[in-house]
Amino acid sequence: MLNELKPVEGARHSRKRVGRGAGSGLGKTSGRGQKGQNARSGGGVRPGFEGGQIPLFQRLPKRGFNNINRKEYAIVNLMDLERFENGTKVTLETYFETNLVRNPKDGIKVLGEGKLTKKLTVQAHKFSASAAKAIEAAGGTVEVI
Repeated sequence: MLNELKPVEGARHSRKRVGRGAGSGLGKTSGRGQKGQNARSGGGVRPGFEGGQIPLFQRLPKRGFNNINRKEYAIVNLMDLERFENGTKVTLETYFETNLVRNPKDGIKVLGEGKLTKKLTVQAHKFSASAAKAIEAAGGTVEVI
């Protein structure tokens, strides 16, 4: 049936090949028209350009700021420390060896999520109040590096 005819496999290409003769439909000016900003190489306008009118992103009010002195800590929870044996000293190297921390960022902070039942000596750069209390309640010690 005529409505079921399909071109032979490989006879048609999907990529637009411009400037390849008048018969291609995209010859001479390659579909860019005669002259103007968009006809030039590297022509066109940047994203958000509104023809010279102040763009929307500049008209909207700005809020907040990014603190360049902000410190970001790698987080370790109490439930993560439960994997260690009783009486273990958890050092910086231990965090990396057990893959608890892969990127230390600006330091390691221990938070009080979960329960800790083992007596551990935990080293870190910072501890939340609840984490420090839970570690000491389990008979362990907290060491701030």
